[in-house]
Amino acid sequence: QVQLVESGGGLVQTGGSLRLSCAARGVTFNKYAMAWFRQAPGKEREFVAGIAWYVEYGEFVKGRFTITRDSPKNTVYLQMNNLKPEDTAVYYCAADAGTSRPSDASSDYDYWGQGTTVTVSS
Repeated sequence: QVQLVESGGGLVQTGGSLRLSCAARGVTFNKYAMAWFRQAPGKEREFVAGIAWYVEYGEFVKGRFTITRDSPKNTVYLQMNNLKPEDTAVYYCAADAGTSRPSDASSDYDYWGQGTTVTVSS
């Protein structure tokens, strides 16, 4: 059974940094693509970053975020730097089984975490 548990969200000032973690149970990283999405109030869920055999980032990231994974710990991280108020959202970890390509479409992902809230104050 796959379980994804996010942590690391919180309140930060503009320009600050946060590192989100996603502890993945029941996932073998070489058989899954992992990704971070976010959803702000009143907006659609948006692709942030994905990792499989390579990494992909949403266009808005522009070098501010970095996705990594630690296979022995079965954990995926999202390091977020130079945060802006528009980064305020609930951030979700997602897993896509049986693929080497990190899709930017939320519909491609099979498993989701409960989300962690990031609030960036101006």
